[in-house]
Amino acid sequence: MILFEKIRWKNFLSTGNQYSEIDLNTSHQTTLILGENGSGKSTVLDALTFSLFNKPFRKISKGQLINSTNEKECRVEVEFSIGTINWKVIRGIKPNIFEIYRNDSLLDQSSSANDQQKWLEQNVVKMNYKSFTQIVVLGSSTFVPFMQLTATNRREVIEDLLDIKIFSSMNNIIRDKIRLEKEELNTLTLKKESLNDKVEMQEKFMNEIESQGKERIKDKEGKIKTLNIEVDTHIEHNNLLQSSVDDTEKELKEVVGAGDKLVELNNYRGKISQKVASVTKEHKFFTQNTVCPTCTQDIDEDFRINKIDDAQTRAKELQSGFNKLEEAIKTEQERERHFTNLSQEITKLTHGISKNNTTVSACQRQVRELESEIQTLTSQLENRNTEHDKLETFRENLQETYDNLVSRKDTIKYYNFTYGLLKDGGVKTKIIKKYLPLINQQVNRYLQMMDFYINFTLDEEFNETVQSPIHEDFSYASFSEGEKQRIDLALLFTWREVAKFKNSVSTNLMILDEVFDSSLDGQGTEEFLKIIRYVIEDANIFVISHKGGMEDKFENVIRFEKLKGFSRMA
Repeated sequence: MILFEKIRWKNFLSTGNQYSEIDLNTSHQTTLILGENGSGKSTVLDALTFSLFNKPFRKISKGQLINSTNEKECRVEVEFSIGTINWKVIRGIKPNIFEIYRNDSLLDQSSSANDQQKWLEQNVVKMNYKSFTQIVVLGSSTFVPFMQLTATNRREVIEDLLDIKIFSSMNNIIRDKIRLEKEELNTLTLKKESLNDKVEMQEKFMNEIESQGKERIKDKEGKIKTLNIEVDTHIEHNNLLQSSVDDTEKELKEVVGAGDKLVELNNYRGKISQKVASVTKEHKFFTQNTVCPTCTQDIDEDFRINKIDDAQTRAKELQSGFNKLEEAIKTEQERERHFTNLSQEITKLTHGISKNNTTVSACQRQVRELESEIQTLTSQLENRNTEHDKLETFRENLQETYDNLVSRKDTIKYYNFTYGLLKDGGVKTKIIKKYLPLINQQVNRYLQMMDFYINFTLDEEFNETVQSPIHEDFSYASFSEGEKQRIDLALLFTWREVAKFKNSVSTNLMILDEVFDSSLDGQGTEEFLKIIRYVIEDANIFVISHKGGMEDKFENVIRFEKLKGFSRMA
């Protein structure tokens, strides 16, 4: 049982910098919190829900909770005990504070505020905001009673009370697992297809190695043989050409220098021609002249005849030598032409050798390439076992992937089955069916205690059926506000009992906000107070009201007032 001890606050809403404090575990069973509208009497509700759930009871933003005058050091503290353990929760704004104390020891704050909040709700108070406001609080216009909730929200409240919301959490987990398993299934399917392709390609590759490898090697060996024959042919041809070059070079050596000698002979011819001209001139002079043309003296006839004979003799000798020289020049000219022809022939032969060498190099390069290809093919044939091992690895991976796929599909089937059980129409519905008769019985019991004799029934979808001795097929909406109030009270009391025996959630606290200020008539008020006195024996009831005249009906009265803009307890 959660035994609420104390709630205190400052700089919260209209409360100033001085703490306001209310003893929640008072010796008085009933306490009336009284005050005019705007006096701050309902602040206790917002302080309580803010401290426990980080949100106010009323529709107020968190930023509006801090006092608008002081604008800092907003602080709320709540103390409660569960068994022998004392708990204290402190929240603050400006600065932000969220502290949980267990037996006066501050708990580790290394985790996030969200994680701490979840831990507080699930492991300590064992209630969330919705279930708290259905079990502990009933009242004002900002609160939505159970019968005004949507079908989905009604189901959430019931699931919390019956402690079966865990099935929804499990269902969400299973749904996520199904999604992850399907994603993994898609991944495995793609992997299987990829491995199938690898196996097929490897098998094809190995077949090519086996069926085409030897044939391709034989074909390439044939090409190498042809190329080697061509190389040998060109080399043999080159040998013949080189022999011709050697012979031609020997012959060329015999006519080397013909050009130089021809030049020398032509020079001799020029000199001889000059001498012939000089002798001819001398012979003509002495033949034509008997008197010296210079001195006019007679030339000695014997001297003149000797000169003429000598010139003739020399002319004959020179002519003979000139003729021989002409013959020599012709010979050297012929040798020079032969030298040119031989040189051209050698150039032609050398070009043929070079061309053949280029062809030989190309053939040899092709031979090396073919030999490399043969080596690769031979290696592939020799390494067929390795390729076979690779193929087996692919096949093993494929089988493993296939087995994993089958396992994943089975897992998904199991998860889908579990998911179906955990859905609203599964296990939860069966549990709800089990407790619905008890819930309906208790609701009608409390209604009868308030002298409201109707048969109120909730079905599995949490839709109500209302019957009376006079009319049938009523609905919640068809009743007056006062009658609705009675139904809301009956449900509140019922939820407290359900929570107590099923969810082990019970508390000494019940807060009713302006219940008597709305449409609950005098008779309903009396009946409600009777329930408080005779039925709700384990709770401290706090009733918030602005309506006077009821102070004598309560064991304790707390008054709120507003002074100089700040709320305070009078």
